[in-house]
Amino acid sequence: MAAQGSASTSARAGQATVVALEGEAHGLADRLPELILEALRVANTVAHGIHGRRRAGTGETFWQFRQFQGSDPATVIDWRRSASSDTLYVREREWEASHTFWLWPDLSASMAFRSHLAPAAKRDRALVLMLAAAELLVRAGERVALMGLTPPMASRKATSRIAEALATNESEAILRASLPPPVRLTRFSSAMLFGDFLDPPATIAARLNQMAENDVTGHLVQIMDPAEETLPYDGRMEFRSPEGGERWVADRVETLRPDYQKKLAAHRAEVEDAARRIGWSFLVHHTDRPAAEPLLTLIMRLQGMAGDYRWKPEARAQGGAS
Repeated sequence: MAAQGSASTSARAGQATVVALEGEAHGLADRLPELILEALRVANTVAHGIHGRRRAGTGETFWQFRQFQGSDPATVIDWRRSASSDTLYVREREWEASHTFWLWPDLSASMAFRSHLAPAAKRDRALVLMLAAAELLVRAGERVALMGLTPPMASRKATSRIAEALATNESEAILRASLPPPVRLTRFSSAMLFGDFLDPPATIAARLNQMAENDVTGHLVQIMDPAEETLPYDGRMEFRSPEGGERWVADRVETLRPDYQKKLAAHRAEVEDAARRIGWSFLVHHTDRPAAEPLLTLIMRLQGMAGDYRWKPEARAQGGAS
């Protein structure tokens, strides 16, 4: 009887979990249009603060004329333009070669947290940042993909297609995991990961190393609620695990604050070190700050390291920038 009772209880718990996940999936689907609009607003805000990535190179689109240099072959001279002056000119074309960015937002249970100090849940902020990054990258001529769910796309509708894939597959295990799926990424592509990265540092490092094996460069944006940084509580508090299976009561939570902050700092340092060792960047964002801030930092970092959303080999060899 006891075994039957236990099995019945487990079955009911499993059904409740499925119902909760289904409800949460519908909730995300309902919020996605609003989140897409916010992502577009953030992308438009950031786009005004960055410069274009145009430069000379292989392509078909005319960019500019420049004066002929001794190191240039005679075949590159534009004789029509040169005939109108006493100077030889070269017709330069705009460099065209799209790059693939694999995007991933952490939609695990811990990302649903939102304290009284923040206007948005970590999950919503991760989605907004990912969708805004996708919009900016596509505008720049790059290909974007939702890791494990969509192929690389260069269409201006890529952001909407990624959102559709999220709404369709939100209850799938691939989006419930707290780390990116163990998929093999294309050679010389890049990854952008948005999450809280609170898993054990060794587990995170192992997954990052696996992703970087194929000369993949990457960027981590750790999204944290300000309450997770400061532990701004006093007195008796009950803490529950995101999955709801565990609880812990602290009588005087304020006495735990120094040790808690020290442990969090140590955890972050290990994750950042794991990223640095493979030449990936690491950025911390708090949900009480505007979403445009980390996105602008991320885009400017990409431009600053390669001038056109690409990483310089020497930067990778030196461990990248954070």
